[in-house]
Amino acid sequence: MKVFEIKSYGVAELACLYLPQLSKESASNQFRCWIKRNPKIKSDLLKAGLVSKQKIYTPMQVSILINHLGEP
Repeated sequence: MKVFEIKSYGVAELACLYLPQLSKESASNQFRCWIKRNPKIKSDLLKAGLVSKQKIYTPMQVSILINHLGEP
């Protein structure tokens, strides 16, 4: 069993880990939708420095996502 590594991930890269059945673009769009629709996730990510059009999640932001969504 592989352990999920907390590190920087591209938005599309992380989205594809959560949604491997979708194309890169569709996975990214769906992942961003999940974040938009959950005020607690969005708030926590904004506090951790998330900005509009960000292409890479920081390790701190990845930790926040894992805490809310679980490991991919």
